[in-house]
Parts: sequence; C-alpha cells; structure tokens
Amino acid sequence: MLPRPRRSTVTEQASHTHGGTEVALLDETIADRLDRTVAAFPDREALVDAPTGRRWTYAALGREVDRIARGLRARGVARGDRVGIWAANCPEWVLTQYATARLGAVLVNINPAYRAHELAYALNRSGVSLLVALADERGGDRPGTVAEIGGRCPGLRETLWIGEAAWRELDGADTEFPTLHCDDPINIQYTSGTTGFPKGATLSHRNILNNGHCVGALLGYTEQDRICVPVPFYHCFGMVLANLAALSHGACVLVPARSFDPAATLRTVAAERATSLYGVPTMFIAELGLPDFADHDLSSLRTGLMGGSPCPVEVMKRVRADMGMTEVAIAYGMTETSPVSTLTRRDDDLAHRTGTVGRVLPHLEVKVTDPADGRTLPRGAAGELCTRGYSVMVGYWEEPERTAEAVDPDGWMHSGDLAVMHPDGYLSVVGRIKDMIIRGGENIYPREIEEFLHTHPAVADAQVVGVPDERYGEEVFAFVVLRDPTVGPGPEELAEYCRDGLARFKAPRHVRVVDSFPMTVSGKVRKGELRTLAARELGR
Repeated sequence: MLPRPRRSTVTEQASHTHGGTEVALLDETIADRLDRTVAAFPDREALVDAPTGRRWTYAALGREVDRIARGLRARGVARGDRVGIWAANCPEWVLTQYATARLGAVLVNINPAYRAHELAYALNRSGVSLLVALADERGGDRPGTVAEIGGRCPGLRETLWIGEAAWRELDGADTEFPTLHCDDPINIQYTSGTTGFPKGATLSHRNILNNGHCVGALLGYTEQDRICVPVPFYHCFGMVLANLAALSHGACVLVPARSFDPAATLRTVAAERATSLYGVPTMFIAELGLPDFADHDLSSLRTGLMGGSPCPVEVMKRVRADMGMTEVAIAYGMTETSPVSTLTRRDDDLAHRTGTVGRVLPHLEVKVTDPADGRTLPRGAAGELCTRGYSVMVGYWEEPERTAEAVDPDGWMHSGDLAVMHPDGYLSVVGRIKDMIIRGGENIYPREIEEFLHTHPAVADAQVVGVPDERYGEEVFAFVVLRDPTVGPGPEELAEYCRDGLARFKAPRHVRVVDSFPMTVSGKVRKGELRTLAARELGR
C-alpha cells in the first residue's frame, strides 16, 4: 500500500497540472447520448461487422438496442442488476453495452480468455444474474465451461448465447425505460492485478462517456470518421475510446475480426475507408511486418490511437510515413481512470509522440509524487503519477478497503506508474514502480533500454526486466524478437551493441532471442512472466 500523500503547496514548477475546458463535459447518460446521436445522424453508419458484412445505421442501431433492452427487462433485468458479457469482438457486444446502459443495469466485462475458475470468480464477485456469451470460434467449449461452473454460481439465473434462438427472439413490452442519473454505476471491469484476485473497477456513465467524448474531440472526430477497432471491447480501449468516442461524435465503429488479426485489420481499413486505426504498439508492429503490407490501400487513414505501452520511435515513424496516420495520438491511462488521463495532440512533433504520453486531458489534473511520502515533486523528477477528476472510478466493486488503497482522501487515483513531468507539462512514463530495476544502487528504467534496442536494424521488438543478482541486487535481462531470426544477430552481439551505446550499468548482462512475448488479450506484454522465465533460466 502506498502512503497517503500530505497536502503540499503547488508551485509553477511543481509536477502538477490542470487540463483546460476546451471540450465541454457531458452531463447525461449513455442512453441520452445515444438518443441525441440517433436524432442527429439517423442515416449515418454506426457499426460495421467486417467478418459477416452486417451494417447498422444509427437509426437501426437505436431500434436494435431498444429491442434488446426490452428483452432483457422481460427476463427480469432491472436497474442496478449486473449483466455479464463474455464474448470476443462482435456487434452484439456493442448492442449489449448500450442496451444495459438503457436499462441502468451494470455491464460486467469478462475477459474472453478466462477459464472456469476465473469466470466463476468474476460472476460471483460482481453478482451477475444474467450472462450474455458467444461460443468460442477458436474451438474452446464455452457452453461446457458455463455448465461446469453452474453449481458454483448460484446467482446466475440465465445465459443467453449470441446467435441462438433465445437471443434472436429477445423482445418485450414497449414501455418506458427507467429514469437514470449520469453518476449511476454502469460498468465493472476486472483489472488483471499482479497480486491477489482481480479487482472490479466500477465506472459510471459520467466516467466513461466523458472520457470517450474528450478523447474523440481531441482526435478531431466527426460523423465523417470511421474507426477500425482491432482492440478488445471487453477493455476500456475498445468499449470507451472506440465505441463511446464514436457514439458521442456520430462516427462509425468498424469490427475487423473477432480477435486481433493484422491482415484482417488492414483489409478492413482499405475496404471500409477507415480514417482512424487503434492498437497497442505490438499490433502496429505486426501490421507493418505483413509480407503484403504495401498491397493494402491505407490512404484513407489520418489518425488513430496507441496505448498499452510506449511506442518505439522507429515504429512511430513507420506508422506516420507508411500508414499515413500523421495525426496518430499516444494515450496513457488505466481502467480505474476510465481510462485516459493524458494524450498527445494532433500537431505534436515526433519527439512528443514517442518520448511522452502527452499532456493532461480537459477537466482532469495530474501530478507526480514521491512514492515514499506523497510530496509533489519538482518537474523533471521521477515519481508516481496520480490523476484526479471526473474520470476516477466510483471504486472497486464492494471492496472499500482496496478502493482506499488506490484513491486517497483528496480524490487522487494512484497509478503505480513512474513518470516524469517535463517543463511544458508533457509526461513521460518511465516504468512501473515495481518494474524499476535497482542495480547496485542505480535506478534503471527498462523503457530506455528497450528504446535503444529498437535502434538496432535487426530488432523488431524488445522487452527488459530485472532479475535477482547476488552482487548487485538486480541485473538487466533483455528479451528480443528479431525481424529475421535466421540471419541473427545473436545474444552476445546484441549485448555488445548495448554496451557500446549505453552506460555500462544499464547494458543488459543477459540477452535472450525469442519468437514472441507472452501477452494479455488486450495486447500488453506480461512482464511478470518474462521475469519468471529469466529467473528460471538463470536458476534463481
């Protein structure tokens, strides 16, 4: 648990900054915004599913959402009830998101990769009474899993399988929907914590609708934009920064595949004339690495959003030059802040897009504090990044003690990330507090070494972790993915490259060439697994 911060006097040069008011906050519910967008753009396309060719205008989307909402209510779902969704990216995910928001039910996002014990935990912890699920197209037995946990989830009354008769026939009496408030909880997302059980970050209409709206505004979205979304809907990246950003500006969401497929993503961009493309850096690396990359017409792209982890300079250069995404933005945040706290701007230069995670969003404030005593640090010093404002979660579902550990009495959400605020207010995230390597008393930030490895022409991607060492406390261990493993270089050549270009204490003592990294479903590298692999290889 981090110590609670003491109040401090904030000076001009302190690492503390406020966002502006150039984007108005929305004082309405998601259902209110849906009604406004349907009325404003009834004939504009709202949702396109590339795998099946299905399309919805905003008018059609509104009708379908209301039908599903009536059907869920007829099955006993009321305001405040929890409805789980366990599905890969499909149009029904979006429809369920808006239908539950219409009813005031709390949508519980469930990671499609969850197995039986994880699914049971999420259902029981949040009290899900109805589950919407999609059979696993990759051959998994989701119906069997639901049957397996049936006895362990007494609160689960019913499972609706997308595409089956009960789902297709959803409908109910045409009566008024409940009156809702924008501060009502509307969504629970389970964070993949590094210790203990996952925590259910609970978010309101105000939290997520405004975050999507503000990000969309800064990206310049209008009803003319078409957003290709290969990132998962179960995560804030998909359901907030894509779905709600599109909804609040009348833009269209394009679903390229059920899960990330680089070729399907570029085919969808070309066929649907996408103007914006989302992804984590590893997704863009995969797309740029396709043998037929040059055959895809990406001339419609102008912008996009990268998040999840820092973007290497060389990757950003190619995204802008080869994909035409000259206005692409880098986002930083966490589920508990709905998710984005900082964003680069459309006219930022390359250095800001790759060396920083942007500056604070409108109507929010951020600061960098000393993790040991909570003091606000001067600009240029590394410390814990904290966020305050409309985006901070309602709390962890029914876990007030864990909420108090993360959100202090003054309303600051403590991220656990190490960051530096520059004189111009832009921030650079230099790592997780727990990921920082301390070698012989020297603080080493893995990102600096990863960025340097990316300058080697043979390196496609790199991840750096610390491993225990008897002499120095920790040593640096680098995992590297090569563009062409058949031609090298080998680990020793890569280590020598680092020794020639970095201070000796930063140069990796250990280098391992791998085919890929262990990843979360949302595209983040599992550094904990890499640390385990490194320690096991060294017998530590």
